[in-house]
Amino acid sequence: MSTEPDFAQYSFGTQVRKSPFSDAALRWGAKGFSVYNHMYIPRDFGDPAQNFWNLVNEAILCDVSVERQVEIKGPDAATFTQFLSCRDLSTCQVGQCKYVLITDQAGGIINDPILLKLAEDHFWLSIADSDVLLWARGLAVHAGMDVEISEPDVSPLQLQGPKSRDILRAAFGDAPCALKYYRFMEFDWDGMPLVISRTGWSSELGYEIFLRDGTQGDKLWEHLMAVGAPMGLKPGHTSSIRRIEAGMLSYHADMTLANNPYELGMDRLVDLDMEADLVSKAALTRIKEEGVSQRLVGLELDGDPFIGSNDTFWPVLNGGERVGAVTSAVYSPRLEKNIALAMNRVDNAALGTALEVDRQSDKRACVVVQMPFFDPKKSLATSS
Repeated sequence: MSTEPDFAQYSFGTQVRKSPFSDAALRWGAKGFSVYNHMYIPRDFGDPAQNFWNLVNEAILCDVSVERQVEIKGPDAATFTQFLSCRDLSTCQVGQCKYVLITDQAGGIINDPILLKLAEDHFWLSIADSDVLLWARGLAVHAGMDVEISEPDVSPLQLQGPKSRDILRAAFGDAPCALKYYRFMEFDWDGMPLVISRTGWSSELGYEIFLRDGTQGDKLWEHLMAVGAPMGLKPGHTSSIRRIEAGMLSYHADMTLANNPYELGMDRLVDLDMEADLVSKAALTRIKEEGVSQRLVGLELDGDPFIGSNDTFWPVLNGGERVGAVTSAVYSPRLEKNIALAMNRVDNAALGTALEVDRQSDKRACVVVQMPFFDPKKSLATSS
């Protein structure tokens, strides 16, 4: 009788999809899963603080197949992809990645994917947790452009941490290790088609390995762990501690369809002067002219270390009046501080503003501080 763990103990049924790596993650110690883009994602490999230290001191391997790819192909692919995004893509090169915002006709943020340009007429949007495929297909019906939009058989892993380059070299040779930040290459490993990019959701040195054959998930995972484990690689999950330290935003938590780029301080991702048409141009022009009433800020909170993270949007108070809400909060063992992201009224968003957070009747003094909380120039991720 097999003693291999049975994924059925976590299953909700066929309406939520497993990834090509779900069984491997379970074998390697995953203790809990969440749902993201209608798929299971490992969220628990034990102590989240230890997962954080594994990431920042060595390396972790994460199943992030939930970052589904929206593939846009065809003669009008470049024009249509630009129509979706408010960031100017005219200088994007084949083999380059860009962090972009997908915005709607009201300027609201639908998603914040990484764009990969595979050819002049071929793009992937590696998406966060919302139905970009349906939005893009709906727009395409009425756009009058010659495009094909689909979800290909592509499933990414994240290899992140200071030892990730050495592990990547041991697994695949020198070529992928030469990638510059936010660049990618197509790669064939033992007949297995991959795309390898120097990206990731950690702000550490890291790579994403996009498997283009979902039947090969076990083989790829086991190869990476066999090569990497002697070098310090641990199975893990995306670290909330590290991403909040880095000021990296999580869709549905720190931004939703109700938010626009200017509230999030993402003005650099909006180009209203380009000639290209985009679905949100009129709305974002108006919002820029009128200004915004709230802004995302960083907070440091007093008191004992948090256990876990917030599962409600804690009120931010000024003299008892609600002036904002905490969107993501965590204790950073490296900084030895409670840190948080919050959406505050603009008159309570200035650096140094003293406020209070109502943490479910546990009131904590806090102050607005600069984001990111650690390595603001992203020197770890971008180092050569």
